[in-house]
Parts: sequence; structure tokens; C-alpha cells
Amino acid sequence: MFEGLFQPMHLLVILVIALIIFGPKRLPELGKGLGDGIRALKEGMKDHSQDAKVEAKPDVKPDVKPTITPENNPENKA
Repeated sequence: MFEGLFQPMHLLVILVIALIIFGPKRLPELGKGLGDGIRALKEGMKDHSQDAKVEAKPDVKPDVKPTITPENNPENKA
């Protein structure tokens, strides 16, 4: 469907149409804004992927042996 969409002639026609619509003075401003937006998107994606790599440690309680008191001592229940 999109085969050959970005051939040099197609890109040239798109550039000419953009020059006609926006003019030669505004075109560099639009390009800079587009570049800044793409850069911000890449940084956001990179930050998100780094956050996803950080693994959360599960809440694992250490092995704790119960304290033996006179009430729960198995030797006293004879």
C-alpha cells in the first residue's frame, strides 16, 4: 500500500507544496519545531524504557523463627 511512497520525486513535490503553503521564512521554524518534538519523544521513550528495566524487589520477609514462650512450648504440654 505504501510502497514507493518516499521516492525522491514525491519528497520534492511535498517540499514544494510546503514552501507554497508556509513560505520560505516559516519553513525553517516548522522544521526546528518538528525536530525538537521528535527529540523530546525519543528522550521520553528512553526514560520510560529505563524505568521498565528497574526491577522492583518483591516483599520477601526473612525467615523468622517463632519465639518459644512457656505457653507455646511443646515440651510443657506433656
